[in-house]
Amino acid sequence: MTTVKTAVMIVIVPLVMVGALQRIVGATDPLFVATDPGVRGGLPGAGGRIGGLTASQKAFFAASRDEFEETEDVDQGLGPSFNLDSCVGCHSQPASGGSSPAENPQVAAANRLNAWNYVPSFITLNGPVREARYKFNDDGTPDGGVHGLFVIAGRDDAPGCSATQEDFEAQVANHNVSFRIPTPVFGAGLIEMIPDAAIEANRLASPGQKALFGISGRANRNGNDGTIARFGWKAQNKSLLLFSGEAYNVEMGVSNDLFPDERGDYQDCQFAGSPNTVLNFDGQTGPEVPSAIEHFGLFMRFLAPPTPFVAATAEENASIAAGRQSFKDAGCALCHTPSFTSGNSSVAALANKPVRLFSDLLVHNMGPRLADQVSQGAAGGDEFRSAPLWGLGQRIFFLHDGRTSDLVEAIRAHRSAGNLQFGPSEANKSIETFYALSETSKQNLLNFLRSL
Repeated sequence: MTTVKTAVMIVIVPLVMVGALQRIVGATDPLFVATDPGVRGGLPGAGGRIGGLTASQKAFFAASRDEFEETEDVDQGLGPSFNLDSCVGCHSQPASGGSSPAENPQVAAANRLNAWNYVPSFITLNGPVREARYKFNDDGTPDGGVHGLFVIAGRDDAPGCSATQEDFEAQVANHNVSFRIPTPVFGAGLIEMIPDAAIEANRLASPGQKALFGISGRANRNGNDGTIARFGWKAQNKSLLLFSGEAYNVEMGVSNDLFPDERGDYQDCQFAGSPNTVLNFDGQTGPEVPSAIEHFGLFMRFLAPPTPFVAATAEENASIAAGRQSFKDAGCALCHTPSFTSGNSSVAALANKPVRLFSDLLVHNMGPRLADQVSQGAAGGDEFRSAPLWGLGQRIFFLHDGRTSDLVEAIRAHRSAGNLQFGPSEANKSIETFYALSETSKQNLLNFLRSL
């Protein structure tokens, strides 16, 4: 299990230890001494409601949090195929709304209530929660869709269901699977309220410096109204409600008002009305009770942003401050924009507030090393949204597929030369600049990132 450390470490390595600790980054990379301080322990500093909500909004947040944390059963629409049976199972580190926990709940969910599933090789107890997307169909045409890991067949609450689990090991052997891990949703309501004009103005800002670092980036725009989508690994979802409805259908197999069709043609596996969950009109004389996906959207919308680490010593504070400057000097802030300001909102708590997310919300070419060959909206197979870094100090797994828990390895993966299929990563110059820093400056930058 990943070790959870209690504070941002200030690592000072004597020169006599360099030979023992240095690691080869690559054929042309310098030797490394700086290390990831590790997952920050202490209080979560996340998972609570944003300040300034009305009494009614607080009540909705509490009810929505309960819905977000509820485990779904077959009679509530789970299946026929699914990845997990609750929202919080995916989003629980370090609190409800976060990212993959240290112990993967998918392992237990696979055979809950006597289900007949095997656990795919890429799902491990100490690994991240994952979904599996196939790159191509059997005929060679692009796929890119989510394939449910498990089925409800065999469960005590799914008698007679004939759904069959897919052969994921064959797809893995054919290198046809791209993995995704959950994105944290802390502060998501503030992100939703950033005006498109602010995102576009930031894209056009500092053109000389961006050209020097080889950084461009573009918005993944909604195909109907042209507005900027901003949620998901490829910024493919326009709103939190859409994000909720899609996840409910794709991750749990629960059809809903936004995604009313069942996944998979298994008539003997339908144990709830279709759509499985809809707006509740029963017994209402006033405003209708929200549906489950509206609860999910409200929970994310009213979630407070994560609280950064507060340095306990002057030494820690100096290291974090120096690391923030190195982060900027290395060009990292050109994609991971430190802050925006939200626009007008019908929710006063979300209106005209600072949004210290460390992302430009644009998609960037990341090169073959990170390319997943999956397109979503306007984002191509090697394009990903600049991941918001707030809350990074308490995340366990990094990158879209959760391939590493080491922050240094995650940074290295941003560097990638082009090939015949994909161009070079836009982050190459920044990573080279990071490598060229002194070991103390590298460590300061890592300490800064773990303080977020």
